Amino acid sequence: MENFEQELQNRRTFAIISHPDAGKTTLTEQLLLHGGVIREAGTVKGRGAKKMASSDWMAIEQQRGISVTSSVLQFDYEGKRINILDTPGHEDFSEDTYRTLMAVDSVVMVVDAAKGIEPQTKKLFEIVSKRGIPVFTFFNKIDRDARSPLDLVDELESILGIQAYPMNWPIGSGQILQGIYDLKQKEMIPFKNAADHPEVRQEGLDEVELLEDAGNQFDEEAVATGKLTPVFFGSALANFGVTEFLREYLTYAPMPAPVTTVDNQVIEPDNPEFTGFVFKIQANMDPRHRDRIAFVRIVSGVFERGMDVTLERTGKKLRLANVTQFMAEERGNVQGAVPGDIIGVYDTGNFQIGDTIFSGKKAVRFPDLPTFTPEYFNKVIAKDVMKQKSYHKGITQLVQEGTIQLYKSWNSSEYILGAVGQLQFEVFKFRMENEYNVEIQFEPIGSKVARWINPDQVDEKMVSSRNLLVKDRYDRPVFLFENNFALNWFKDKYPDVQLEAKM
Repeated sequence: MENFEQELQNRRTFAIISHPDAGKTTLTEQLLLHGGVIREAGTVKGRGAKKMASSDWMAIEQQRGISVTSSVLQFDYEGKRINILDTPGHEDFSEDTYRTLMAVDSVVMVVDAAKGIEPQTKKLFEIVSKRGIPVFTFFNKIDRDARSPLDLVDELESILGIQAYPMNWPIGSGQILQGIYDLKQKEMIPFKNAADHPEVRQEGLDEVELLEDAGNQFDEEAVATGKLTPVFFGSALANFGVTEFLREYLTYAPMPAPVTTVDNQVIEPDNPEFTGFVFKIQANMDPRHRDRIAFVRIVSGVFERGMDVTLERTGKKLRLANVTQFMAEERGNVQGAVPGDIIGVYDTGNFQIGDTIFSGKKAVRFPDLPTFTPEYFNKVIAKDVMKQKSYHKGITQLVQEGTIQLYKSWNSSEYILGAVGQLQFEVFKFRMENEYNVEIQFEPIGSKVARWINPDQVDEKMVSSRNLLVKDRYDRPVFLFENNFALNWFKDKYPDVQLEAKM
């Protein structure tokens, strides 16, 4: 690829995280609008609306007005190629979000200015902070009645433990919103059709003066290491403050970062050998073709259509001939891509989440992506015994893409599904019926405490009325304990048995 270094420097790859209903998907839509990708911003509100959010391509998302799967969106803006990974806001899908956060170089955190820091935001931020990547904060919905911006910034610092530096400042909110004051340009950006309230304006400017005298100092190094978050105020729905946010984000957001392998090699983006890892698998993005796509984050080298790579887990050689890039449900064949880009590889069953692919002779393996320990379990059966083939295909594909976790009874072929939250079961049922034309029914077995056990230590005599022995999808033994009391009773009775929890 010509101008590889220039292409690399122009890449920006980030995820948007938030608590449900903070406006994450609406902000995504406005960013796409800025990139000229869409002509009209959709909204996840209003089920009867003609225009749905571009990032919410799945039928259940459009019906219910929620994001339940990560989507990958790409556009160009002011000379930069931007890859957005729009994550599920609902906490039941935090495992999908966690894996997605492993594939980005920075994060935009959207916070409802009326509600402040909410539980899911805090949980996701903790994941991000462990990686030490840059976080940019967007306080949304200031065109509605919002909390004091001083309180919001204080809460951001006290609850999340990160220093904040306001890049702009709201002057009023809701019906008395006057605009935002740009602290860098030292100028007021008026809100369209704002009614004049001189006293509100003066109070806001007094707060700006206080910030300039007593606020944190801007430090690019602290931003780059995730210790200081640039803070922006605006309204995604009203498209106010979004342009200013995007420009400043592109000024300070990092280009693609190196990734460390399991044997502590550091793979730099400009390494000539192609490497990448699969962080997501999605079935049936195109209902007409029942396709299956592995999402690959490129770590180093140049992707060229038709190139040969090695799948590290199996040693199998694969030709990457049918590869795509995304604009929500729309896609196009890609001829070339560089580190930071996300490509979709059409998959016939070769890939698993966490797989590494590489082009050189020297094997490369990136760390495994995390799995969460499920808390809720259901037995599942097909209502129509004549549809067993579609039933097994649907379960296999949805489990492979991480929608839900699959277990089997130890001494039978009975299927048990495990989930982090109940909404995962609803989505699984919806997709089985709508994508595979199979009606299923659940037989709840309630919440359990799942622990993996060393296969060499399994003894069926350990099974009791307080636990259930099952196998996971890789045939590894797992005990499902009735509760923590049952788990502790087991530990006391079998002190030498090693039990493992996932995340």
